[in-house]
Amino acid sequence: MVIVERIIAGGVPSLHVVKEELKNEQTPFVLFVHGFTSAKEHNLHYAYLLAEKGARVVLPEALYHGERSESMPPMELNVRFWDIVMNTIHELKAIKDFFLNEGLIDESRIGVSGTSMGGIVTLGALTQYEWISAGVSLMGSPHYVHFLRKQVDYLRDAGHVLPISDEDLEAKMQSLEPFDLSLHKESLNERPLLFWHGEKDQVVPFKPTWAFYEDIRSAYEANPDNIQFIRDPNADHKVSREGLLGLVNWFETHLSLSTRV
Repeated sequence: MVIVERIIAGGVPSLHVVKEELKNEQTPFVLFVHGFTSAKEHNLHYAYLLAEKGARVVLPEALYHGERSESMPPMELNVRFWDIVMNTIHELKAIKDFFLNEGLIDESRIGVSGTSMGGIVTLGALTQYEWISAGVSLMGSPHYVHFLRKQVDYLRDAGHVLPISDEDLEAKMQSLEPFDLSLHKESLNERPLLFWHGEKDQVVPFKPTWAFYEDIRSAYEANPDNIQFIRDPNADHKVSREGLLGLVNWFETHLSLSTRV
């Protein structure tokens, strides 16, 4: 039986999903991050299918989301998007260390994934943490600096006055550069990475992520099975069942879980 429990892991409110008989055993580990304005509970179907395969899954609550939400205008939350991304990347390590110190995870089999903002977090985390064994980006973008510039252009074109100076914006862009996977492709080091993206996505555009994938494929010539892109010509900003099962099968293969979905 798969159990779900609310815990505080590394100081972060999270949902812990695991087979009851494996709760106190050392297992493969997956961190799954929700999207912007979403919450940890919204991705339990991913966690359930992975737990059924023998993984221990943790769904962390991102800053200013779910039970960590604060009353703030939507524009202020939008402006804090990259602060949330950066904070979540740092918290992934705290959560991993919490379970590692408890002796509950196999350090050689750790996966990170997420939807939209969670996919963006995943791709940024790959620039920082060699302990990530495999990643899955669902509707994410590796282009941190470029994506921020596009966000600013969109808001300004819509007539919004941003509550941040041009100088602070430029400083923010510079602070994102170390986490921008498009600027640090070498940090992948041929680690298994799966993308899923809808071609009609208007929130996180498909084309830049596809171009990044096409660019890095040559770095995987020795291990071509470690890189894959599932593109859905009919999908917008919503993961299909094909994407869900693709994620489960990817971690099943690259984290050595049990039988295939």
